[in-house]
Amino acid sequence: MSALMAFVVMFSTMSFTVDLHYCGDTMVDFSFFNAAESCGMDKIQETSDSENTSMSQKSCCSDEKLIIQGQDDLKDNFSTLTFEQQVFVASFVYSYINLFEGRTSKEFPYTDYSPQFVKRDVQVLHQTFLI
Repeated sequence: MSALMAFVVMFSTMSFTVDLHYCGDTMVDFSFFNAAESCGMDKIQETSDSENTSMSQKSCCSDEKLIIQGQDDLKDNFSTLTFEQQVFVASFVYSYINLFEGRTSKEFPYTDYSPQFVKRDVQVLHQTFLI
């Protein structure tokens, strides 16, 4: 549950930009990090326009940029903790961290006992083996 809340807070405060390239009414390319790549139609029209300056055509390609702004008005509630709340948080974190400490001793509780004596090997006697 806390991972979900962290995910929601992260993406509600994050801003990003999406670049879109349209050729006519069809979206050809989109990009989150760089400018969207062109379909190549605008370059063809530029070369044909340079040859015939008397004829001008409107480009069928268009670029669009979507800017999604995140929130900037988050409140910092941790700076207003009372002394009792700070003591509670510190003791909770200390006790939670100590739950996961490993055992430092290498003692085994059954070292004083000898293993059971096996008179015959039953698997070999009945020829049953796990494969």
